[in-house]
Amino acid sequence: MLLQAIVLALSIGSTASATPACAQSAAAEGQKLAFDRGKGNCLTCHEIKGGDLPGTIGPALKNIKSKYPDRNDLVAILYDETKRNPQTVMPPFGRNRILTDQEINAIVDFLQTL
Repeated sequence: MLLQAIVLALSIGSTASATPACAQSAAAEGQKLAFDRGKGNCLTCHEIKGGDLPGTIGPALKNIKSKYPDRNDLVAILYDETKRNPQTVMPPFGRNRILTDQEINAIVDFLQTL
């Protein structure tokens, strides 16, 4: 219930200012975070187009929008994938406050461009 409320709040907040320029800016910020070895660190486990030295623990991140048409699903995965998959090795970025809600939304914006 709490996770659903958080996801709803994040989705409302992210669509309130979703102009094309804002979305491009958020996606660029999301890419920066995803490729940052000290913050999002997505490349440690995932292959992402344009990223250097990708890992192979997680799936390649491509065709994301077709796999997850509802951005709330991606927000929930980044926030705490253990809710959906208790056996995951993916860190709960939101639950453990590794990433802020704004950073998670920016990464989701980026992932939806892949």
